[in-house]
Parts: sequence; structure tokens; C-alpha cells
Amino acid sequence: MRKVLGALAGAAALLISVPSIAETTLTIATVNNPDMIRMQGLTSDFTAKNPDIAVKWVTLEENVLRQRVTTDIATKGGQFDILTIGTYEVPIWAKRNWLVPLDNLGADYDVGDLLPKIRDAVSVNGKLYAAPFYGESSMTMYRTDLFQKAGLTMPEKPTWDFIVDSAKKLTDKSAGVYGICLRGKAGWGENMAFLTAMSNSFGARWFDEKWEPQFNTPEWKKTLTTYVDLMKEAGPPGASSNGFNENLALFDSGKCAMWIDATVAASFVTNPKDSKVADKVGFALAPNAGLGKNANWLWAWSLAIPAGSKKVEAAEKFVAWATSKDYTKLVASKEGWANVPPGTRTSLYQNPEYLKVAPFAKPTLASIDAADPNKPTVKPVPYVGVQYAAIPEFQGIGTTVGQQFSAALSGSETVDAALAAAQSATEREMKRAGYIK
Repeated sequence: MRKVLGALAGAAALLISVPSIAETTLTIATVNNPDMIRMQGLTSDFTAKNPDIAVKWVTLEENVLRQRVTTDIATKGGQFDILTIGTYEVPIWAKRNWLVPLDNLGADYDVGDLLPKIRDAVSVNGKLYAAPFYGESSMTMYRTDLFQKAGLTMPEKPTWDFIVDSAKKLTDKSAGVYGICLRGKAGWGENMAFLTAMSNSFGARWFDEKWEPQFNTPEWKKTLTTYVDLMKEAGPPGASSNGFNENLALFDSGKCAMWIDATVAASFVTNPKDSKVADKVGFALAPNAGLGKNANWLWAWSLAIPAGSKKVEAAEKFVAWATSKDYTKLVASKEGWANVPPGTRTSLYQNPEYLKVAPFAKPTLASIDAADPNKPTVKPVPYVGVQYAAIPEFQGIGTTVGQQFSAALSGSETVDAALAAAQSATEREMKRAGYIK
């Protein structure tokens, strides 16, 4: 009996001496975009290298993610160890000391390789506060076969007049093909990302130099009228419910002749696993109205660590893994170079293997380089940001305005009524926040 007890005691001692697997569990909030879903599928590579860390994913639709993450960090809820956030949140939250500066991503991380425009957007005073997972601008994606059939040639730098005219000619509702697909779903990062970028090209702006809202101007009326008329004549039914993912599905299934949206979509629409039109897609810059600004934005979905996290060291390891050059190589080995996360590293755009299989690489980089967050509009403005104004109040204001403009698209409100409502709601909020009297 003593021998048995001794053996059991020895076995217990042995068990205690072995480190427990997955001592730390990281809860990561992310968006339901294809690149992020692919990252989840590759998480076993990270956990194999870090067996003491487990990963739990919370994957949410874009508007819901923003709401949940903002509430959690503002209330110090501590639900998440790693947040997926955009270029809008990074400088605002960093200045409030809500984010951990990313100083410890490892000697081989190569911060200097990050594209300057993207790196600047997620840094404050030269310090990185979020690591970009993928970066994007926006551009025009179009069906080369439908253009050829209609005898149309897409310019490298199309004008809005060309886009509107072509969309009407390419619409064949009886065949279920629509000339253009554009975002209509309400949200500051959904329809307003597109419409703000579009408005920049028409010479509009959110605020003048004194922070007075500008929705009562001819430039905004021209923007919204062009958009609503174009979508009514050449867009798909139910467009006021369509965001990025819905339009991606429409384009992939052959329903859209043109789609102006995030450059990150390029690898999805050219992937034969997902897209029925993969070999029939061309790329051009986002349209302009001849005023010197294209309708292209600048954005990065990035990984950040909330301040006060008790799992910073483990979180830094994951952030470094997911946004590293090695992760890019991992995706390339599994999915091919065309499907790696774009828009963050200079070295990717110098990689001959990538350039060979990614016809969208050069227009993506050109679009990112063309975006200027410090001078986003034709007329001067007091804010930074291309498809948003980088002030804390914008998130609420942008969503309210987005709801009005989505209503104009659905036909439940006129363009004039939507603009008037946007003007009064924005004025009210800017007065409440103390920007104007």
C-alpha cells in the first residue's frame, strides 16, 4: 500500500511540474471580413508556437464591432484583450491613454517596413499604438467582359460623369446585372465612408474652418443627388441594406458591372474559389469630378491592446505574429500570394512573387499614396481624416447622418429632407460638444 501511495505521490509531483497548457486565454474582438476570418483559420500556427496561450475569437459585423469595442474600452469593461480597430479610433484613444503603446513587438518585427501613410495613421507622436493587419484605400473594380461587350473602355482615372454614363449603359435588369453596386447600409464606417470620400471629390466637406456643418451647400446636394439617382437607375434593389460584405457577394456572383469600394476586396473578387467572375475583373482609381480629389479613402484594420490589460505580454506576441512578414508568408504558403493581407508593408509591393499574381497591387498602392488625411478636401478643413473627421463626436454624428442618407436611398425621404436633417442634427451635436455656439 505504501508503495502504491508513494507511486501516486510521485505521479502527482510529476503532473504539477509540467506547465499547464494554455495558461493564458486571449479574447480577441474582430470584424467579419474575409481576411480576419482567414486569420482565425490560421490561429493554430500561433498556438503551436505559443502553447501556453489560447485564443478565443469574438467575430462581429462592422457596426456592431465598433459599438461593442467602443463601449468596452470607454467603460474599462475588460471583455477583450485585443481589439480590431480602425485608423479613426487609434489617435483619439491613444490620446486618452486607452491603448498600450506597441514598443515590444520583437526585434525582427521591422516597424520601418510599414507603409508610411498607414504607419502615420496608427501612430501618435511617432509611437505605434496599433499594428496594421491590412491597409486599404478605395478604387473602382469593374467587369472587363461587360465593358468590352458594351464597347466601353475604363480610363485609369475615371470621372464621375464616365461612371454614371457607363453604369446606365451596363445595367441589364432582366439579366439581373446592375451597372453599379455602392454601399447603402447606414453607418459612419459603412455608407458614410463611401459618401464622405465621394463628397470630397465633389468639393464638399463636413465642416468649414469654424466647425460649422456644411450639408446645406451645393456640393453636398450634388454628391447626394448623383449617388441616389445613380443607384435608383443602375443599382441593385434593396441597396440601402448593402454594406461591404453584401456588395462583395453581389459582385462575386456576377450581379455588378462596377463596384467602388475598398482596395482589399481586389483579392476576393479575383479569387476563383469565391468569385464567378474572377478572371474578368479590371481595376482603376476611384472617380473624380475634375477638382483634384479622387473619391478614395485611407483605412487600416489594426490590432490594438487596451490599457489596463492584464495579459499585455501574451497580447503583444499575438499582435506581432498576426501583423508580421512571417504571417504574410504563412498565408502565401496556404492560399497563394494573391490572398495575403494587403496595404501595410513596403516589402510586399517590392515582392516579384506578389506583383506577378496580383494585378491589383499597383492600383492599390497608388490609391493609398493618393489619399491625404491632412488635406482630404478641396476647400480647407479643421479636421484630419479622409472618409471621417477625426474627432470623438464623429462616430455618433456620422451614424445619424448615415441613417438620413440611407433613407434618401431607400426613397423614404427626399434628398433635400435628408440633407436638412443631417445639417440640423450635426449642428445640434456640435453645439452640445462646444465646437460652435
